Amino acid sequence: MILAGLRHPIVLAPLAGGPATPALAAAVSDAGGLGFLAAGYRTAAQMRADIRELRERTDNAFGVNVFVPGRAPVDERALRDYVERLGDEASRYGAAAGEPRDDDDDWDAKLAALEEEPVPVVSFTFGCPARDVVAALRNAGSELWVTVTDVAEARSAAGAGVDALVLQGIEAGGHRASFVDRDDAEGLSTLVLLGLVGAELDLPLVAAGGITDGAALAAVLAAGATAAQIGTGFLRADEAGTHPAHRAALATETETTLTRAFTGRLARGLANRFLVEHSSEAPSAYPHVHHATAPLRAEARRRGDPDGFNLWAGQAHRLAVAAPAAEIVRMLVRDAGAAHRLSEG
Repeated sequence: MILAGLRHPIVLAPLAGGPATPALAAAVSDAGGLGFLAAGYRTAAQMRADIRELRERTDNAFGVNVFVPGRAPVDERALRDYVERLGDEASRYGAAAGEPRDDDDDWDAKLAALEEEPVPVVSFTFGCPARDVVAALRNAGSELWVTVTDVAEARSAAGAGVDALVLQGIEAGGHRASFVDRDDAEGLSTLVLLGLVGAELDLPLVAAGGITDGAALAAVLAAGATAAQIGTGFLRADEAGTHPAHRAALATETETTLTRAFTGRLARGLANRFLVEHSSEAPSAYPHVHHATAPLRAEARRRGDPDGFNLWAGQAHRLAVAAPAAEIVRMLVRDAGAAHRLSEG
């Protein structure tokens, strides 16, 4: 088991959409944790190139995260109305909205590539792959992890034969990993999810959500996690590809909230103008909305306008520090140890 061989119980969250880089993954793996690459929004060819670059940077274990395609029904009228509402954004940024469309994020080609060039860990978000996919990747030499947000999803993933579960609490930044994008989901916290799943299933559990400092790392380990998956805590790392405006916003007291405004799927980010103005009308339509807003977000990034693109962040974003990734790992481990000693005393 990869987790058992780590020097430190720290897993880098995949951070799809720009912050993930081979340099960041290598730095976390070399510091004793487990680095991760994000295959989401990347073609299979781009994923292969990232894997090869990472292998040139480190001999240590790492993982690759893949989005599971879904086929949830889309309210076409609500989607069409939302895209029309984006006209003001197009005027603001001088860039037309993109064509809303469905796709599978190059699913089959990515699975084929991961069978041909196996990596130590493959994790999945937005669903659990079929048992034959799990078996094929395991036969190729990979461990299989699935991200879940409730007990039912955890049971489903365990039934598919996965090796570990990543438990994403409601505190987490970025997309909710839910198998189905629902408004009525309970939204369990990381610690509650750990307790409920740990009481029922005998699998290694990786806690995710709200773990940005050493005290939180110590807390989830004490609650039964084998390791913590940390994303927001590495967004300000030197090696991350985080946009400068996003980096600066993370250090502010801006609140986070859940929104579908940018991609059509619930995700937690810092509240900015785009999010506030469009969240109430954004339909559940992923990846359709993602494709529609992508050109607008790209132009906002080019201009350095933090009010025009997604600033994914967890609820504890103010605790993230700007430092080399290896130093962040060292601080997390040091402070977790101090918190553990205090709790014993």
